[in-house]
Formats: sequence, structure tokens, C-alpha cells
Amino acid sequence: MDAEVEWVYQPVEVHFGDGRWALGRISGWWQDAGGSRWCRLRVARSGHPARWEPFDPARVVLLPAGGL
Repeated sequence: MDAEVEWVYQPVEVHFGDGRWALGRISGWWQDAGGSRWCRLRVARSGHPARWEPFDPARVVLLPAGGL
């Protein structure tokens, strides 16, 4: 899998089902054999390490990584 990972630094906004949201970052992208896109997501100040999860654009909003 490591050879297939695209390592990045992508700021994101993560939306939770209860209406809360938090800032976070994606540090890697990976696509499985079925074509599903996965991201290595870490939610800021959550106390949880980064983990691989399926990318859901309705829940994880990509933010600009550079200037506007």
C-alpha cells in the first residue's frame, strides 16, 4: 500500500452528524482495488491519531492549502 499512497498536506473541515465541526488535515490519499478513495485523516485537538478512512466529501470539506 505505501507505494500507492500519495502523501499530502491538505487542510480540511470535518462535519459530524450532531452538527459539530472541527478542523483537521489529510496527510495521504489511497485508492483501493474497488476504486474507493481513502484518506489518512487527523482531526485537530481530538486526541486521536491519524487513521485511514473512506473519503466522504459530504463530511470532509477540503480547504485551500495555499493562498487565495
